[in-house]
Amino acid sequence: MRVFADIQEVVDAQGEHLGHTDWLTITQDRIDKFADATEDHQWIHLDAERAAEGPFGATIAHGFLSLSLLAHFSQSIFSLTKKPQMSINYGLNKVRFLQPVTVGSRVRDAVELSGVKETPKGYLVSTTHTVEIEGQERPALVAESLGLWVP
Repeated sequence: MRVFADIQEVVDAQGEHLGHTDWLTITQDRIDKFADATEDHQWIHLDAERAAEGPFGATIAHGFLSLSLLAHFSQSIFSLTKKPQMSINYGLNKVRFLQPVTVGSRVRDAVELSGVKETPKGYLVSTTHTVEIEGQERPALVAESLGLWVP
């Protein structure tokens, strides 16, 4: 985990690759719970028998499930010693789902500190996430995430 002393160290690190998270296995239970939480019960996510005959040979995680893991992954990639008063999810810029994540796959996040911009409300911090699938050349997704840090 990369530890920054303060926001100035974060500003100075713009453009740096911050590292990779640990691998996380995508289980059917996780997929099922996500389907229940989002009311997205498509067969490709939940019906193992039918999905085995489908285009991917198994059930797949929802794209938004993979995307939602960025919050989990971010906590293990970097931190600040002098924390801001508040950190707010400010949204996402470019998001592309490049390859489905089949059940049982292991994924991890590669994170780059894309930019830091001081605004009247605080610091707008952008990070680029590449969620990799173990053993696959193409990543599951690439997304730019924005956080607003209020000093």
